[in-house]
Amino acid sequence: MARGWESKSVEQQQADIADDVTPPRPRPSPAQQKLNRHRDGLLLSRTRLLHQLEAAAHPRHRHMLERALADIEKQLASL
Repeated sequence: MARGWESKSVEQQQADIADDVTPPRPRPSPAQQKLNRHRDGLLLSRTRLLHQLEAAAHPRHRHMLERALADIEKQLASL
């Protein structure tokens, strides 16, 4: 008796899952994928520069990192 109840429960769960399936999201176009990769790369570079800027002690090195960071932020704003 318990086995029959169990199988009905499984069948009901599978039916519920089949009803709840959402259609897959459309894939981004190749141009959008390229833009997303470029943005992700800029964000990673920005993070790396921020960490380097925290550790930089020499004024010239800090200035160079600040300029690079400003350039990356300008590129991100233009996206």
